[in-house]
Amino acid sequence: MASTVLVFTALEDVTADWVIAALNEREVPVVRIDPADIGPGLTFGAHIGPDTPVWGGRLRTASREVELGEVAAVYYRRPTPYAARYEHLPAQQRDFAAAEARHGLGGILNNLHAALYVNHPAAVTRADFKPAQLQSFARLGLQIPPTLITNDPEQARKFAAEHEHVIYKTFRGLPRGEDGHTGAIWAQRVDPETFDDSLGVMPHLFQAEIPKTGDVRVTVVGRRVFASRIEAPDGALDWRRGDWDDLIHTPVAVPAPIEEALHRYLASFGLVFGCFDFALTGPESVTESWTAIECNSNGQWGWLPDAPAITEAFADILTRKETVDHDHAHRP
Repeated sequence: MASTVLVFTALEDVTADWVIAALNEREVPVVRIDPADIGPGLTFGAHIGPDTPVWGGRLRTASREVELGEVAAVYYRRPTPYAARYEHLPAQQRDFAAAEARHGLGGILNNLHAALYVNHPAAVTRADFKPAQLQSFARLGLQIPPTLITNDPEQARKFAAEHEHVIYKTFRGLPRGEDGHTGAIWAQRVDPETFDDSLGVMPHLFQAEIPKTGDVRVTVVGRRVFASRIEAPDGALDWRRGDWDDLIHTPVAVPAPIEEALHRYLASFGLVFGCFDFALTGPESVTESWTAIECNSNGQWGWLPDAPAITEAFADILTRKETVDHDHAHRP
């Protein structure tokens, strides 16, 4: 019976380290790989045919070896982009090699027969679009901020005139710079007087600022739910922009209708895990006080007070100790 857990991630990943340590304590076979190591540090041979209708073969890293058919679960964390492996090549060769690696090796690793993916990269990609997230929240009956996505300055001005305060958010983080590091542009208040024709160059996401009394991070792993109220000492609009070690965390109970909506949200995208952000506008026990902001289907949670329990929840899912009762869970 398949029992090995594959962990796809880069070399430095403390979150993955914790999950791997928990699996090791349970004596579960674990193979950690970064697909972008393809080459001497990662070799493989996979085969399929009329008599073997699913991919089989072996994959070897510098220290481990695994039969593809032995993989029961995949923890897809944050592997290095394939392009980084070929960045020394001229642009056309780099793009060709990266695409071949993604479609060849990635095409096999993302389609391991009967393996449970937490989460499958295709599901992560599908759920990564903020417009899709907001629409799903609204359809599930969750409160969301009034939102405008536009490249028309006149529509942006009209939207701002209809709301007391308007904030701007990016759809994605900043791409990698020449130093290899990524960045972020935090949610921020905007002055409609600054809206001009430069907005037309690309889409912009504007939202009415929610008169919040606090923020909540809800981490869902399978059927287990962990929630923490977050307060920044300086009362920042976006708590992520400061020192996370200074954040104040308080356990909070999630109202049953909210919790059920989150499970349905994950089901709609074929996800097993997600980190949800909410703004509170009133008492925590009142469903209407919870305004859904976004969901990160590959979010960070190692900094939360519940991190040890979340780690065990991941280990339970990956070892099938907890059955994923979503029929949606992505399996090839």
